[in-house]
Amino acid sequence: MIYGAIVAGGTGSRMGADIPKQFLPLCGKPVIIRTAERFLDCPEIDILYIGVHVGWTEQLSEMCRKFIPDTRKIRVIAGGSDRNATVLRIIEAIRGEHGISDDDIIVTHDGVRPFVTVREIEQSISALDSFDGVTVCAPVKDTILCSEDGRGIDSVPDRSKLFRTLTPQTFWLSVLSDAFERLPHETVSRLTDTAGLLRELGKPVGLVQGGEYNIKLTTPIDMKLGELILAQEDI
Repeated sequence: MIYGAIVAGGTGSRMGADIPKQFLPLCGKPVIIRTAERFLDCPEIDILYIGVHVGWTEQLSEMCRKFIPDTRKIRVIAGGSDRNATVLRIIEAIRGEHGISDDDIIVTHDGVRPFVTVREIEQSISALDSFDGVTVCAPVKDTILCSEDGRGIDSVPDRSKLFRTLTPQTFWLSVLSDAFERLPHETVSRLTDTAGLLRELGKPVGLVQGGEYNIKLTTPIDMKLGELILAQEDI
């Protein structure tokens, strides 16, 4: 089985809106619905789990029924306190509903990245032939400065070796589940991406290059960019 796992439990404080950013409308549809549609368009995904803030599960279920003609593949669950806690909740839900086998795959994704492509999802899944986990990424274009105090430059790393982490991040489900069990809670909470769990245990994580449109909608300007991307896709 291949499971989609959309993480959408945040409150969206940087957006400055009165509702979480994943529920904001983007050209007539909530952002989270547009993200879910991308996964539902991928034939490899058998079931799609969406983890949201505990107070928004019913609202999201209603949105799915309104905008998505066939919701049989969708499971809406209450997420955790942060990204990795929500991924763990989804793993627990999968284990309770289906069990976990060595052949199962989980494709984790940010709920506010609605422009992920089917190609990125499929290439992430295919890349697991060589790795325990895979993260979509993009090369860094700007010069990066390292500073200990935020005032002076300490070093300038070679940007040809630097990549921005995007999502999806895709894993053999049993390997990721084992990582959650083996790592201390404090370590899991500290890590800002799920692939970090495997890196902590020394397991190989591969890279798949993503597209420039796979942006994260975090601020109001990002929403404007999202509208422009949708307009371009409609041409």
